[in-house]
Amino acid sequence: MKDSSVNYRPIGVIRSGHTAAEKTPIQPAFAEDCAGRAEISPEYAEGLDGLEGFSHVYLLYHLHRAGPPQLRVKPFLQDEAQGVFATRAPCRPNAIGLSIVELVRRDGNVLHLDRVDILDGTPLLDIKPYTARFDRIEGTRNGWQDGLNDEEEIQTRGSRRPGGS
Repeated sequence: MKDSSVNYRPIGVIRSGHTAAEKTPIQPAFAEDCAGRAEISPEYAEGLDGLEGFSHVYLLYHLHRAGPPQLRVKPFLQDEAQGVFATRAPCRPNAIGLSIVELVRRDGNVLHLDRVDILDGTPLLDIKPYTARFDRIEGTRNGWQDGLNDEEEIQTRGSRRPGGS
């Protein structure tokens, strides 16, 4: 394959109380009451107009502290290695993260968020509104995760807090 560069310029930075990856919730579903904010660079503030009408947003960001890429990883919920593209592990060939977080409010170029599972200082690449009309999919398959049954263990391990969320 021909090597062609793709370059992105961050539109802002994500702020959170998470400073250590090993103590950060695995996904937004495990990050209840984990407040944070997206500080958008002033030149992009106008692009936020109308966003305050949405309850949730997708954040796409650069996993700036991810380790080297790995094609097989052991997911936090399973002891069997999977292909990295069948997981949400950060050690991807392109270190791009995706989270759906709750939009609490907008103050100018700052978005106040909840359910933030992102490390403090993470470069923000893009924001998209979550729209149930287009994004909700019924009757999905969830691959290897369909075999997971211990909800209490999933909550404990996912929140990375003793006793779960």
